[in-house]
Amino acid sequence: MGRGSRRTRHVTAVGVALDRLAPSAYLATVSLRPTAPLRMPTSQFSGTDRYIADGDLRIAVNAAIALQRPLLVKGEPGTGKTMLAVEVARALGTPLIEWHIKSITKAIHGLYEYDAVARLRDSQLGEARVHDIRNYIKRGKMWEAFASERVPVLLIDEIDKADIEFPNDLLLELDRMEFHVYETQETVRAVNRPIVVITSNNEKELPDAFLRRCFFHYIRFPDRAMMERIIEVHFPNLKGRLVHEALNVFFETRDIPGLKKKPSTSELLDWLKLLLVEDIPPEALKSQDKRGLIPPLYGALLKNEQDVQLFERLAFLSRRQSDGV
Repeated sequence: MGRGSRRTRHVTAVGVALDRLAPSAYLATVSLRPTAPLRMPTSQFSGTDRYIADGDLRIAVNAAIALQRPLLVKGEPGTGKTMLAVEVARALGTPLIEWHIKSITKAIHGLYEYDAVARLRDSQLGEARVHDIRNYIKRGKMWEAFASERVPVLLIDEIDKADIEFPNDLLLELDRMEFHVYETQETVRAVNRPIVVITSNNEKELPDAFLRRCFFHYIRFPDRAMMERIIEVHFPNLKGRLVHEALNVFFETRDIPGLKKKPSTSELLDWLKLLLVEDIPPEALKSQDKRGLIPPLYGALLKNEQDVQLFERLAFLSRRQSDGV
């Protein structure tokens, strides 16, 4: 059999037709340079002016870089997992490559995609470009990271959205920092080992084999002192009294039993922004029994009807108690 027929992953009816159109000479034989030495960033991550990182998180980021292992970050939604990768790249002065995972995402999409349909169409139109199969191969985010001349930060965001086999399908590529392109018989090797940050919302368990290859960190929900520092970064001129009362409402809301979705850090920041826009005074947030009141502009904090109904029931019961019923 000729070399043009040795395609193993993408052989379809269209692909077979294209094999007849293109002799084996059209398949590129690439002379690859050896992988360049893996260079380490000269500085360490210590947070940025836009991102407050506690000591444990700073240690985790720098340890993952030193070990040259992916950093797997878990935590509640809205705790800054995705922004961590953005700010690590910003702090270290490196390129950021983002791969946002969806339920239909496959591991091969991060490597490359071969557009056999476009090649068949061009062959029918007599296009000259049809003779070079590389014209129909689109690089994925991992290929972009591997080809970067500078050490990049590769964000694989919300990996738990994909199929359960998705993480295992990336094991070899993340370990060896290389992969094979079957259409061109080319092996792509990383010029520089990227700093890989993988986020998960814990929607499903990740395979043990994948976890063994990662450095793990769980971002704990910020306590009140840390939350005040975060607010100071985003709203440096916000009055202390409004922050005090807003945090009282926020943390007491999170502590209400039966709440289906607790408000997150990002939702608190959105709520504070609305309080400023609407010029809500601190007195409007202060109450002797906050459990019986629905917060003003609650749509920024409560994101489903069950939680709104829970607050309405608490407000009703509070009114009855205050009326002595």
